[in-house]
Order: sequence, then structure tokens, then C-alpha cells
Amino acid sequence: MKIQTILRGIRQADKRFGLIQPGDKIAVALSGGKDSMLLLTALRQYQKFPHTDFELVGIHVDVGFEEFDHDLMTEYCRKNDLPLHIEKTRIFPILQLEKNRGTQGQIQCSLCSKLKKGVLFETAKKLGCSKVAFGHHADDAIETFFMNMIHGSKAATFQPLQYMSRMQMDLIRPMVLLRESEIIQACQDNGIPSVRRVCPNDGFTQRQSIKDDLELVYRKYPMARDNFLTVLSNWDESGFWHDAAGSGNRPDQD
Repeated sequence: MKIQTILRGIRQADKRFGLIQPGDKIAVALSGGKDSMLLLTALRQYQKFPHTDFELVGIHVDVGFEEFDHDLMTEYCRKNDLPLHIEKTRIFPILQLEKNRGTQGQIQCSLCSKLKKGVLFETAKKLGCSKVAFGHHADDAIETFFMNMIHGSKAATFQPLQYMSRMQMDLIRPMVLLRESEIIQACQDNGIPSVRRVCPNDGFTQRQSIKDDLELVYRKYPMARDNFLTVLSNWDESGFWHDAAGSGNRPDQD
């Protein structure tokens, strides 16, 4: 798959959701995984498009996992003229301490995410960035939708453009209209590497469980993936229950 397919998806999301404005300085949250590595690569090329006058930097928050292969990521960025900033932290020792205090004996994903996000946005502000870009894609959005319904009792997913009021900065997701399969194929065809995951919780999260369950659904109902994605932007609140108190109306009957 040519990188142009990814660029078309980014262009479509940008135009549809108003993600990138002239003069922006965008920090890509670079985990070293396939999604963020492709996003940084694609946005570098997207800078060449007309009317896309923005700056770019990749920010990697170094949690402190000893096995993480920083050399693979840094060498790829160097060879492809991709600006990279590595922010070293002591997040892992904190996670280990909390793990030993807890009853489950596992690293807390929510705490890890909160700490990394805090460092990421503070570093982005320090570097003069106006927006932070995450590599979330369409399948991530669908999985989040189901996670929120199952575990949070709400029908919601993340937004392509979201204002983080505490940080006074926008969070954007330029690959939100792209499928994970497209991202995997584009990385393979264009020699974009990904660093091996070293988190001990990898493969044992609620998200991974939802991902596995959805794959079973897609095998049985191939059209479901497209329909789920359509639901996210074709929301009809009249299809949900509403309390009668204060409404004064009854729903129409067929």
C-alpha cells in the first residue's frame, strides 16, 4: 500500500474535522508502535501539501522500560529527517511501587496513561507546540465505543478534535478514518518499523479483550465494521430512551 492512501485518509479527516491550521506546531505522541511511527512519517509528507503550513516534532515519553529499543526509533527518525524529542522520566519505578501496594499485583494501566499524558503535554508546551497528535485509528474508536458501553454505561468514543482545558491545548487524531489493516499494510510496504512492546500488561487489557471479541463479530458479520464506524458520526438520539418528566412528549409510534 502506498503512503498516499494514508495521506488521503489524513487529508479527509483534516478537512472534515478541522484538525490542522496554518501556523500550528504539532507534537506527535511517539510510542514507537506502528500507529505513531506511521503518523509521524505521514505528517512529515503532509507538510508538503498546499495550505498545510505547520511545524512538526515527535515526542517520546521514556517510561523507563529497560528492554525498549530506542535505537530503532531514533535511527529511523534520523534517516528520514523526522524531528524527535525523547523525554526521560521515572514513571516505571512509580508504577512498580503502586503495583507492590495494590492487591492485583499488576501495573495500573490507568495510572501509567495518566502519568505519560501529563509528561507528554507538559513537554509539548515546553517545545512551543499548539497541538498534540495521537495515532488512534477507526478500529480504536470502535473499540473505545464498546468499552464505554460495557464498562462505563455510556455510548461514547473519543473525538477527532478535543480541547484539553487543563493543558490549554488541542488533541487531534489525524488517522481516525483509517483502518488498522491499512496502517499495518502501509508500514509493511514502506519499511516503517515498530518497536517491540515491552509493557508486561500487553495483551491482557480490557481493550485487547474487546478487540478479540469484535474480530469474532466481524467474521460472522463482515459489514459490521463499516456500520459501527458510521454509527459514530450518524448518531440519532431519538433511538434511545428518554425520561418522560419534563419532556411533555411521547415518541412517535409506527
